[in-house]
Amino acid sequence: SLPELDLELLRDPADDALCSRVLDAVQAALCRAPLGPRRCARRRRPPPLLRQARAELQRLARSEPCGMRGALLDLCVEHGKACHGVGRIAADPAVVPTFQLTLVLRLDSRLWPKIQGLFGSGPAFAPLRLSTGFRVIKKKLYSSEQLLVEEC
Repeated sequence: SLPELDLELLRDPADDALCSRVLDAVQAALCRAPLGPRRCARRRRPPPLLRQARAELQRLARSEPCGMRGALLDLCVEHGKACHGVGRIAADPAVVPTFQLTLVLRLDSRLWPKIQGLFGSGPAFAPLRLSTGFRVIKKKLYSSEQLLVEEC
């Protein structure tokens, strides 16, 4: 395994653009989540969240044979002990995925009492706020290696 510093030298500039498209798809998936389309404008993401997620996704993709092009991303939103799947994004649909990333975003816990009904059928009036904390789970699809879980 190469040291982390050497992996930076292998960085593919095309991965930057691809990662931006993946994160755009993440934002779109959050807007299409079971909360209804009119809630999209009311979802609030802390500014550093996507920047930190981008850096982590790119770091995990660097050691892969196809880089970010080989990523299959599952997006989940966690609240309490429940985790809701929001979408699945193939970074490059023309490439057979070589690894799977599960990006688990967390709701801002300070709002939990106000948003308990958010994922149900009842009305919810509080805006959805995501925490800056998230978790990324990496699973290699071509290897029997164990899962890698990164907490950020």
